[in-house]
Parts: sequence; structure tokens; C-alpha cells
Amino acid sequence: MQEVFADAIRDGGASLGFALAQAKTLMNARRPSIFYVQLAQEGQAFGLPYGPGLDWFGVDPARLVIVRTADMTEFLWAAEEMIACRSVAAVVAEVKGEPKMLNFTASRRLSLRASTSKASLFLLRYGQQRESSAGHLRWRLTPHRSGRNAYDGKGLGASRWQLRLEKGRIAGNQVDWSLEWTKNGLAVFSSAQNASFRRPATPFSRSAPALLGDRLSQAG
Repeated sequence: MQEVFADAIRDGGASLGFALAQAKTLMNARRPSIFYVQLAQEGQAFGLPYGPGLDWFGVDPARLVIVRTADMTEFLWAAEEMIACRSVAAVVAEVKGEPKMLNFTASRRLSLRASTSKASLFLLRYGQQRESSAGHLRWRLTPHRSGRNAYDGKGLGASRWQLRLEKGRIAGNQVDWSLEWTKNGLAVFSSAQNASFRRPATPFSRSAPALLGDRLSQAG
């Protein structure tokens, strides 16, 4: 289970993009689906994933199932049930604020279910407050200016994120990551050489829930 924190809800699109960039590479013939869950009353704040945008990003909209729940009890139940489904590659669960029900015990249940089912869970959170959780990794995400568009200098290029690993360990002791989305998956880019420098992200051990390179581990 990964937690992805952004400072403000306005950065929700970037958080969702980062989660989907990882989830996409987990999809295969046996696990062809991604589930996205939110509280129904928070839809106005978050909006919903946009089909043509998903398609441009390389995620077939038909493979993304959107679930909206009435309250946190249903939210947590739905997340657990979706993670347990063997056809699901990943679950993206988005919630604002600090719901009391989303405590360490609840996060432990979600983490254990993800580990058992071999699906990945991405929990998108907002704000600067951090509670204890059983998440394997915790990221602080900041949107980054997109990469250069090779065909249109004024157009949008590759999606990019600046990330700080606040909890967990990947690739030794590396904490700060500059990542961009490519057709082959996530790659590291150099902030100092914004236009063209790129190298594949360092492969991580299979025990990590995310492999920020050509493939992602299927661990929760």
C-alpha cells in the first residue's frame, strides 16, 4: 500500500496521474482492471477521471471502474473488497481531510488485504497532516512543469512529478525523486536538464509495492 500526499486538492490531478502511471504497468491479461473509489459527496472537490484523458495517458477507459460510496464505512469496505478481487491490478482510493475511521487499524486491514491478494493500493490524501498508518510507502507529491513537446514547443509534454519519500525505502536511501511518464513507464529526469536528459528509474526489489522503472512489482 502506498500513500500519496499532496498539499492541496488542486493537485489531485497530478496525484491521480502518478497513481495511474504505476497502476497501468501492473495490468495484464489476468489482472486487466483498475478500480477508483471516492466518497460521493467529495466528487465536486475531486471531479472524476476523464475518459479521453485516460486514453491519451495510455489507460483504456473501459478498464477503469469508478466506485462512489455514501460514507467512510462503505468506502473502506469497498476498497477491501476491490483489492481482494483477482482480476484487479490496482485500486486508487481518494479521500480528503482526516476521517477518523481511516485510522491505523483500517490502514492495516487494507495493507494486509493488498499483500494477500497481490494487488496494489494507492491511497491519495491531501494536506500536511500525517497520521500513523500501515502504508509501506508514503510520498509527498508536488506537480512539476511538463516535459518538452517534441512536435509543439508550446504544447504539453510528458507528465512530471517531484516526489519526496517520507516513509519506506526504495533504491537504498534515495529520498527525492524527479519522475516523468513515458510510453515505457516511469523514468527519472534531471531537473537541471529539463529538455532531454532521461534515464530509467533504478529497479527495486520485488518486495517493494512499486517499481518506478519499466515494470512495477505486484506487491501491495
